[in-house]
Amino acid sequence: MVRGLYTSGWSMLALQKRMDVITNNMANASTYGFKRDITVMESFPDLMTKIVRDQDSLSKRPRNIGTMELGSDISEVYTNFSQGQLSKTDNELDMAIKDSDSAFFTVAARDAGGNVAVFFTRDGSFSRNSDNVLVTSDGYYVLGENGPVILRDGPFTVDENGYIMQDGEIIDRLLITEFTDTTVLRKYGNNLLQAGEDARTRAFSGTIQQGCVELSNVNIVREMVDMITVMRAYEASSRVLQAIDSTLDKAVNQIGTVR
Repeated sequence: MVRGLYTSGWSMLALQKRMDVITNNMANASTYGFKRDITVMESFPDLMTKIVRDQDSLSKRPRNIGTMELGSDISEVYTNFSQGQLSKTDNELDMAIKDSDSAFFTVAARDAGGNVAVFFTRDGSFSRNSDNVLVTSDGYYVLGENGPVILRDGPFTVDENGYIMQDGEIIDRLLITEFTDTTVLRKYGNNLLQAGEDARTRAFSGTIQQGCVELSNVNIVREMVDMITVMRAYEASSRVLQAIDSTLDKAVNQIGTVR
């Protein structure tokens, strides 16, 4: 019976973590380039159940009667990097990556230690700062092959391969990083991604679409359905826990009373 308390309680904790992921997805449904997170549930290792007082005639050890599980937990949070829909804005500063789920814009930002580090994003809603440098919506430098992309005054164009042309000449090329395996990427915050030390890259296989932005790949209806499912499962676990607690209370305070 006490095992039931642990199983129900741990299930509620796992469901709460899953709810946090769902609410974060819903909160970022309108964030450009945001990638949906998915929770992966994993059961605890099976435990062998034995009959202590019924020993095997040969080994003299308790007999095995089967296995049992003590519940499940979230083993990992997986990020779905599939491409979101492209929305046309006709703004020359807006750019989107098309036909590649593993390619990202490369930006320079300060990490937790205050040092300038390289990060990655799919959010292409760029702008110019006061120095005519191409920056993200949070002010991080967008990197080209020659460093931060420095524009001239006036309009510019970006072709499908990322070459930036202004006044009839190529001034730089967007530094697009495409990974062979996106599982090495971790969300850092502010819609940025950070790559692990074992990250491997390859040549860019997609195209750049100027005048477009990539929407998030969050399906708000699916997230709402998942939220309702989690809420019902949480309520069910809560009722089981309350029922076991009530039974234990009666066993201790009523049946177990010594007169």
